Amino acid sequence: MTTIIATALGGGLSVDSGSFLVVVVVAAVAALTAGVVGRWFAIPVVVLELVLGIVVGPQVLALAEPDSFIQFFANLGLGMLFFFAGYEIDFARIRGKPMTLAMIGWALSLILAYGVGGVLAWAGIVLSLLYTGSALATTAIGTLIPILNDAGEMRTRFGTYLLGAGAIGEFGPILLVTLVLTTTTARNVLVLAIFVVLAVLAAVIAVNSAPRSWRLMEKTLESSSQLAVRISVVIIFALVLFASGLGLDLLLGGFAAGIIVRLSVHGREVLTLESKLTGIGYGFLIPFFFVYSGMMFNLDALIGSTSGLLKLPLFVALFLVVRGVPALLLYRGVFELRDRLALAFYSATQLPLVVAITTIAVAAGEMRSSTAAALVGAAILSTLIFPLVAMRLRSGRVEGDIDAEVEAQRLDEGFIESPATG
Repeated sequence: MTTIIATALGGGLSVDSGSFLVVVVVAAVAALTAGVVGRWFAIPVVVLELVLGIVVGPQVLALAEPDSFIQFFANLGLGMLFFFAGYEIDFARIRGKPMTLAMIGWALSLILAYGVGGVLAWAGIVLSLLYTGSALATTAIGTLIPILNDAGEMRTRFGTYLLGAGAIGEFGPILLVTLVLTTTTARNVLVLAIFVVLAVLAAVIAVNSAPRSWRLMEKTLESSSQLAVRISVVIIFALVLFASGLGLDLLLGGFAAGIIVRLSVHGREVLTLESKLTGIGYGFLIPFFFVYSGMMFNLDALIGSTSGLLKLPLFVALFLVVRGVPALLLYRGVFELRDRLALAFYSATQLPLVVAITTIAVAAGEMRSSTAAALVGAAILSTLIFPLVAMRLRSGRVEGDIDAEVEAQRLDEGFIESPATG
């Protein structure tokens, strides 16, 4: 089997079929564990994937090696992860006050993050205020979406404002990665402008052709041809490849693809298509990214360094300060204190972009391995702890906060049943 795969790939990737199988098994075990434990304790499956990736990786049990073949699938998973982050942005829903507050809030977070990063760099705790500050100013809205769905928050007014804060908290850092943290800014501004223009043109074409094309593609959603799914996959990987080819980060390509696909679909076909894409993404590709990230996690740098261990709780607290303070200050006229605290904890939940930024920083020599391990470890803890605290704060408040317009839209798209038929 290994020989067949290697031959098919032209020998470009080294393949360890045993390690590949371990990753697949770990992903299944993580999902099973999350399902069983979830009866009593809601734990994000991505946390289990990361932790189990550490356990089976070279620094603990050494059951699997993060070879180039697994890295290839991990990169596909990362592109899919940010596809869903872009896909979940409903611009019609978050326009107006939610979007305005989100943009002001992230700008305030960036000021706080770079201020904190500057103090840490001045004290010699970190090497670069730019990379550390950028990692502090993110939000893992793509990781939060399944949690919010399960908690019923996607139907609420609170959920609308959280989606706005999360969308900007993820898109803003992606632009930072693209414009500032990779190659020269002047070149990337021009390249980014070209990419945005082409992406907008693609979105316009998709939206204008949607009514006609979806009549054809909708018929294939339950057939073997799966035309709608295949076209969506083409858009995802074409934009990821195009972004990478221009020297941009693949995160931007996946994010743009998600926005384009979401703008293209309307009505009840959204539910069917989303279900199928979720199966491909979260059922297969995305777990590769998190398990691989766990296997690459530098546990020795964290536990072998007193400074690394001390940075871990420091970064957890700073996540909450940088992303939580704007929520407490800016949303005073929108929510009472308890809901603002919940918004603060949700907004401070971080993971995928922290992994991406720390990887870039270490490769550029701008971050110590112990600092990167502490940041990723803190992000894992934030994903494990902060949503649980937020859900506790929102306990008993969801049903009284249902947004009638959102409920009508979800009914039209088939996410919920009509009271008359339910």
